Amino acid sequence: MNSPTKAGWLARLKQGLSRTRVNIAGLFSGGVIDEALFEELEIALIQADVGVATTRELLDAVRTRVKLQGLKTPADVRDALRDEIAKLLAPCESPLELERAKPLVMMVAGVNGAGKTTSIGKLAHWLADRHKTVLLAAGDTFRAAAREQLAVWGRRNGVEVIQQASGDPAAVVFDAVAAAKARGIDVLIADTAGRLPTQLHLMDELKRVKRAIDKALPGAPHEVILVLDGTNGQNALAQVKAFDEAIALTGLVITKLDGTAKGGVLAAIAAQRTREHPGRPIPIRFIGVGEAIEDLQPFVAREFAEALVGDGR
Repeated sequence: MNSPTKAGWLARLKQGLSRTRVNIAGLFSGGVIDEALFEELEIALIQADVGVATTRELLDAVRTRVKLQGLKTPADVRDALRDEIAKLLAPCESPLELERAKPLVMMVAGVNGAGKTTSIGKLAHWLADRHKTVLLAAGDTFRAAAREQLAVWGRRNGVEVIQQASGDPAAVVFDAVAAAKARGIDVLIADTAGRLPTQLHLMDELKRVKRAIDKALPGAPHEVILVLDGTNGQNALAQVKAFDEAIALTGLVITKLDGTAKGGVLAAIAAQRTREHPGRPIPIRFIGVGEAIEDLQPFVAREFAEALVGDGR
């Protein structure tokens, strides 16, 4: 990203997380480090959906730094907390490897309302900015509005959408993979029907779509992305677990972080993953903080931690 664009994104990220940050950053304006500060921090982080266990792990690490490094002011505590959050999230920072296959096939899942189709449109724009040719597959055949929405994003980005008026989502994505191969397309993004993890028949449908992609191109999909609504807070943890068990996720896109005071859920997701699958972090590929087409950008742990906690500037 060039410098002006980068600066603009960082400003939008900071603005997007302002509802979360205001409840945390205000606690560092006092003059002393005492137990009251840590109690207030614990409440603020839990309210931001960092989670009870993760909050205590982070604050224990900060307390250790206070003792070992002789931290003197609440501003020092803020910096230590920012560093610990960045350290927790760092294993999740993993950019897309666009050159690993051609076509690179991405299968995108998520519950209804998470911003899945919109995220696909923004992702197509991001890829086009990197001079990648893109093809979209309208695999959400259950909802006509989803096909229409994807078609709108396709026209906006100058990208063709493979779709059928009705029919089998597995057949749609199979045909789309064949088209991507024949045309020498760089990236194929396959939309899928939104569903809740409790809708087992629909989760089985997702598995079938994934098998169809592999049949059309052995080894694909290369990316299996779950789009999460950042305003869902702790519900996101259950979604990650359920979708990962069903279709083996390779990454997350977290949207709508500008509409919530619960942006700390990223820390909860990272910590839960570490506890359940040590050494196998879940990549957070992109985060979204607005409605504009450029408001979906690759996740950078340090930038996120600074926007979440504040940097004193």
